[in-house]
Amino acid sequence: MRPNPAEIVRTLVAGRLPGLVHLAHRPSPHHARHVTDPDGRVLLLVPVASHLAAALQPAAGTSDIAVVLDVLDLPPAAGAPGLGRAWVSGWAAELHGDEARQAAIDFAAVEPTGDLLDLGTRFRLFRFEVIEVRWERAGVVHRVDPGEYAEAEPDPVHPVEARLLADLAERGGSQVTEYLCRQLGLTDQSNDGPPRVVRIDRYGLVVALGRPGARRRIRLTFPHPLSDPADLPRLLPPLRLPANTHPPR
Repeated sequence: MRPNPAEIVRTLVAGRLPGLVHLAHRPSPHHARHVTDPDGRVLLLVPVASHLAAALQPAAGTSDIAVVLDVLDLPPAAGAPGLGRAWVSGWAAELHGDEARQAAIDFAAVEPTGDLLDLGTRFRLFRFEVIEVRWERAGVVHRVDPGEYAEAEPDPVHPVEARLLADLAERGGSQVTEYLCRQLGLTDQSNDGPPRVVRIDRYGLVVALGRPGARRRIRLTFPHPLSDPADLPRLLPPLRLPANTHPPR
């Protein structure tokens, strides 16, 4: 098993990676602080005194504006393959009252920023339901069904993946090499160097074979998908979880 396109897009736009907002018929793009709520709707935390806040003001007679959130994956380590790029679009509207308060709770569950305390004064929250989803990888653009996107869940390993890979690289050493060689049926006596874990997700590991920079990779699948990174040491014995591994959600 491996992440499907809907899961990858949900992971990319969850709020851990920087995003750009493009607006229809308005100057753009704009850098934006964003997260997605449990239903996959996009929340934008926007400073009142900003070009983005001005651009998000709808024209007379309308209540929302067409926007696209653009998020590019940042590989967690040198030599790690990227997950690609996601575009999700919809009609953004400012939230007020109870809706804004609930959205602030959803935002804080992903990014507990103190700026949410200034909601309504220095900051505003906008939200849009995703009505179009695209995912690009290796130059190919795939359309994803919005319903499948809404039902998918962000990968719980993604927020801590970089720390896990650093731990494997710095502290795992020979134990990691022995484990990977045993799982792959390889010998660690190779002129190309030992196998290396270059990505971790809820379904398994991506292992690079050959010298650094080589493109030969193989996937090792876990017996079952992970719901919590804390389960990793049981499936990957050489791994010792760093402190504060649990993501906020």
